[in-house]
Amino acid sequence: MYDSLAAYYHLIFENWDASIERQARVLGALLESVCPARPLKILDAACGIGTQALGLAMRGHRVSGSDVSAPAIARARLEAAARHVSIPVHLADMRDLRAVPGGPFDALLIADNALAHLDTDDDLCRMARSAARQLAPGGVLLASLRDYDKLVAERPTAQGPAFYSDHGRRRIVHQIWDWTAERRYTVHLYISVETDVGWDCHHFTSVMHAWGRSAINAAVEDAGFQNVRWIEPAGGYYQPIVLARARQ
Repeated sequence: MYDSLAAYYHLIFENWDASIERQARVLGALLESVCPARPLKILDAACGIGTQALGLAMRGHRVSGSDVSAPAIARARLEAAARHVSIPVHLADMRDLRAVPGGPFDALLIADNALAHLDTDDDLCRMARSAARQLAPGGVLLASLRDYDKLVAERPTAQGPAFYSDHGRRRIVHQIWDWTAERRYTVHLYISVETDVGWDCHHFTSVMHAWGRSAINAAVEDAGFQNVRWIEPAGGYYQPIVLARARQ
């Protein structure tokens, strides 16, 4: 999904630059409140095209990025260069981050529902253990994802549509969800962009796992994390956030 989506990912947001700034303000303040170091060494382990990493770097932190999608990290490099910030980015799966240099890190970030791409309990446990290995003693894991405990009960079949305007041209973003099991669904993301001669319509699809909080808690605690807590969407962020501290 993300290889083909990399060129269009910014179109999911009404204003990508504004979202970069807003997310960095919320996530940066949260990380700064729980980590004493300045600037923070942060690994964004699902950096995509850089939505969170860019803003945190522009906030003054030392940010590295990694992602499983080569086209996404190639674009992240271009976006970092365009903003005159240094963000080393590496091709790596969040389940095995040993190839990512620069650690140990003060904080490790897995934002914007990236955990839903992990398919099995073993995948989730491997992610947590890999994150723990990359963190300094007492470092912080911060992840955000949809409120799946609620969504599994509601079983929505669509999200949106959201209607945006780009210099007078309309843009429509929506999702269709096909539930295939109690905690598994296939997401279909549609981005439709008005042009001079009609509409360009783009379709992206991926299988998602609707992880509950208890499963995530169990995986991170099994990896040695402590003080696991959840923060409800607030202060400008749009997903629940889990925070956990690596063993001292």
